[in-house]
Amino acid sequence: MKKICMLLLLFAVISSCSQHITPPPEFYKYVNPFIGTDAHGHTYPGALLPWGMVQLSPDTGDKDWDWCSGYHNSDHSIMGFSHTHLSGTGCGEMGDILFMPVTGDIKFVPGSKENPDEGYRSRFSKETETAVPGYYSVVLDDYHIKAELTATRRVGFHRYTFQKDKDGKIIIDLGHGIDDKTLESYLKIEGNNKVVGYRHSTGFIRDEHIYFCAEFSTPFDGFTGNVDGKDTDSKDMKGNVCKLALSFNNPAGNEILVKVGLSSVSDEGAAGNIQAELPGWDFDATVKSAQQVWNENLSKIEVDTDDENDRTIFYTAFYHNMISPNLISDADGRFRGWDGKIHQGNEEYYTNFSLWDTYRGVHPFLGLMFPEKNNQFIKSMLERYREIGELPINEYGINETFCMIGNHAIPVIADAFINNYGKFDAELAYDAVKHSSTTDTFNFKADWKKYMRYGYLPSDSIDAESVSRTLEFAYDDWCVAQMAKKLGKTDDYKYFINRSGFYRNLFDKGTLLMRGRKSDGSWDTPFDPLKVTHSGTSGGDYTEGNAWQYTWHVQHDIPGLIDLFGGKNIFVAKLDTFFRLDSKVYGDGWVEDVSGLIGQYAQGNEPCHHVAYLYDYAGMPWKTQEKVNQIKTSLYKNTRDGLCGNDDCGQISVWYLYGALGFYPVCPASGYYALGTPSFKNVKIHLPGNKTLQIVAANLSKQNIYIRSVKLNGNDYPYSFLKIEDIKNGGNIEYFMSGDPQKQWGINIPDFIN
Repeated sequence: MKKICMLLLLFAVISSCSQHITPPPEFYKYVNPFIGTDAHGHTYPGALLPWGMVQLSPDTGDKDWDWCSGYHNSDHSIMGFSHTHLSGTGCGEMGDILFMPVTGDIKFVPGSKENPDEGYRSRFSKETETAVPGYYSVVLDDYHIKAELTATRRVGFHRYTFQKDKDGKIIIDLGHGIDDKTLESYLKIEGNNKVVGYRHSTGFIRDEHIYFCAEFSTPFDGFTGNVDGKDTDSKDMKGNVCKLALSFNNPAGNEILVKVGLSSVSDEGAAGNIQAELPGWDFDATVKSAQQVWNENLSKIEVDTDDENDRTIFYTAFYHNMISPNLISDADGRFRGWDGKIHQGNEEYYTNFSLWDTYRGVHPFLGLMFPEKNNQFIKSMLERYREIGELPINEYGINETFCMIGNHAIPVIADAFINNYGKFDAELAYDAVKHSSTTDTFNFKADWKKYMRYGYLPSDSIDAESVSRTLEFAYDDWCVAQMAKKLGKTDDYKYFINRSGFYRNLFDKGTLLMRGRKSDGSWDTPFDPLKVTHSGTSGGDYTEGNAWQYTWHVQHDIPGLIDLFGGKNIFVAKLDTFFRLDSKVYGDGWVEDVSGLIGQYAQGNEPCHHVAYLYDYAGMPWKTQEKVNQIKTSLYKNTRDGLCGNDDCGQISVWYLYGALGFYPVCPASGYYALGTPSFKNVKIHLPGNKTLQIVAANLSKQNIYIRSVKLNGNDYPYSFLKIEDIKNGGNIEYFMSGDPQKQWGINIPDFIN
């Protein structure tokens, strides 16, 4: 009896303990995919997996700047659900392969926002919207249909729930796209539960090819086709624009499931992707699987905070940095290459490289946290080089857009190489970066003969952006030099390190600003340092910015820039003025992009992203801490308008990640971070190789934003810079915080800075 009593007591204790075991956090629930869908964030709330081929999301509009992602919070009706999207970009594209569930009469046009009844568009209420990573749902009010979306890497999965006794229809519209034009398409019905098709379009992406295969859980009872505006009963339709309406007579269980596989190769490839990734029909299990994938990735950083808004902002920023680049190779390894041919690959290949934005923070962050994935991105760039002899500049949809300036695949490759993140052919990579820096037959925004002749790009002999192009080429040249040095290519190192100093030739000591210069050596006049310009504008010397914003764009030689100013005191005084100037911009450029202003500092656009950290180099890190805290707390919110500018494939978001962790890569490929100020009392970062970095901020509060002292792995650390090796290897960083500026800590510059 005693044994029985003891066993019962033991069971009771075990049961009691098990009831109090805290389950592992569900990190995906901390993400708010609606952040950035209002104002000018240009994000979308739909379902996808990290870096997947499919981005299945609602489209509320397909024209104009604030609909670059297809979705904007100002809208109250939905056109349908398309399978490809760009996150946070400043140019509209994709929105391929649109599906829309409806009831009633068949309509093959979406209708207008002002009068959705003109077409198949439906009104909706944001109160019925739900979005978490891997899942989106909404009620289409005009049809009383609940639409739910989830995805695998290459397959979009829809669940449409109709009212009882309602005949359902599903529209497939291959004319739909975000600010582009369908050139040709086809739709083919195979049996009574399968449709395949193809869309070839042009726009910002000049030549895009998307194939799909759709399988339906319920056989359709009838269909009506439409080719170039004319109805047809053909099961095999071809034309410029093909559309299809599938009819379902009172769907079984009032729900229809649709699996849509994508491919850049063929509809057979799309069907193969379904078979490889989603052979069954369990929608809820697919949602759960997607959330597990997101949870596994998001759990790599654990933050301890009582502020739920800060937690949500952080994990949403983390989420935004796993959306792009995007997969292009099928499950069987085939992919459409940059040469337009179909290739069989042994690697996974990716596109959508917003490099003018993402070289600054996104790729360094991926190199730290996901080096194998970042390595796949670099191998994709090198595969492109093998095929067509060029690295990407700003590539989307396997097409170069030439939208922005610089050769910023170079710092991505150099950063991975210098910091030992990458496992790729180093000699091939060096050939690629050197070629991109010496040959301008591909990059029409480079003119190396003029660059070498003058030591800058003269404003009177190129179309625009002379200052910005020169400064960004100088940084790229420095990155090439670092690779050459590590590879023992001494002559190349001397050549490119010399070119990296060309930024000095555009510094006007009279105004202490970077300024356009003509081929005769004279300065551009008249000179308005507040005027914003952009490519395509007559005489504009800057790219999405002005003289004040681009003067600090010398990421690779900040001590040299300080010397140009005449010393640290003058440098800091000018930097202080920069943050205090009137927060207004004007001009003939992309003024909308110059947003999130603090003085003339523009957090909403990338050229300013490193500037708050420049006080570290002048021996005043407490000013960096003030500015970084101000940016974090005033320009990021847990709201739909919570981003102060286009997220640009994650760069606006990754700035917050770094800002919250307390360090930032001012100069990718340099091997160090500049310190800012942390946002969380305790952070645990799970690094590759089973290493852990613990970041503790003692006495941190909303007021205690200043660093009093730092310990690195238990030892006093006097600098406001950290080697990347110290982060990569794991260990402990302890910040001791204060409510007052600490003007004696971190004022000396370590030897590893330049």
